[in-house]
Amino acid sequence: MAKYPIFLELSGRRAVVIGGGGVGVRKAQALLAAGARLVVVAERIDDMMKALCADSKAQVVKSRYSKEYLAGAVLAIAATSDHELNRRIYKDCQELEILCNVVDEPELCDFFVPAVVKRDNLQIAICTDGFSPAYAGHIRKKLEDIFTDAHGEFLVELETLRKRVITEVPDQADRKALFGHMVDDESFEYFVENGPDAWRDRAGKIIEEYLP
Repeated sequence: MAKYPIFLELSGRRAVVIGGGGVGVRKAQALLAAGARLVVVAERIDDMMKALCADSKAQVVKSRYSKEYLAGAVLAIAATSDHELNRRIYKDCQELEILCNVVDEPELCDFFVPAVVKRDNLQIAICTDGFSPAYAGHIRKKLEDIFTDAHGEFLVELETLRKRVITEVPDQADRKALFGHMVDDESFEYFVENGPDAWRDRAGKIIEEYLP
């Protein structure tokens, strides 16, 4: 069945990682980068996880897993090597209506964590529905060669332009046409070749053509 792709706002929201090893560390890092209020539950906590949680002020619960630790969470990630425990975590999440991801067990996942190409605020996600994370990683590496830091810098300029256009250009059809013109390959190539200042001057002149 087709999945519904989203980018989830996690800032300040509770997310739980069960498992204190290397896999758990990677999942915890991604959640912290998204601004989640992280809780790590595990009987054994690796040094890397201890350091990560200490630096980020994430909550560490050194204990056997208990359903109560899921309370109030938006999502949970089971990163343990115990299959039966993973199934229990998934079952508890279903009962509590909490999104759950069990690492390396796609049949026990409400969502999949994609491979991501990130260039500032530009994010490109690749998902294989859990069938082959390695292939998703392979595609990510190819896209990393195509989409550079310049694309992220270009996006910052486009956001500033967007605010100006919304304020100054009253006609919605004109806005749509203008946005389409400013995001095309020619516009990006001009940005790369001439720099942001020259691009802004060029964009300003184009905007003037749409003013009443």
